[in-house]
Amino acid sequence: MTTDGASSGRIGRDFDDALDDNQSSDDPGVADLPDCQACGACCSYSSEWPRFTMETDEALDLVPPQFVAADQRGMRCEDQRCSALSGRVGESTSCLVYEVRPDVCRACAPGDPECRTARWAFGLK
Repeated sequence: MTTDGASSGRIGRDFDDALDDNQSSDDPGVADLPDCQACGACCSYSSEWPRFTMETDEALDLVPPQFVAADQRGMRCEDQRCSALSGRVGESTSCLVYEVRPDVCRACAPGDPECRTARWAFGLK
């Protein structure tokens, strides 16, 4: 499921965007990776995790302030969930700041150890 930010007013994540440039969803093993838009566990698992790291001030200025933590060190979270995550974990989710998301979010990869840990915490396979 691809969400067109222009038509829907929100920015979604296309599954193939999360894959390596040389890989497609038709490659062996890739079909077993979770679809981020049907998950959202990583973005709902830890309020300590979405910390800003190597972003420039200019890049951080692009993140809407309502999604930035009061201490300016990361994304604002409600309980363990990133405030920029829209939808229901394990069913249908999207990132409201996907195009300007911080580096820590860009480093997320479907099926990596952090992904599997977060999915396990939510009872997802």
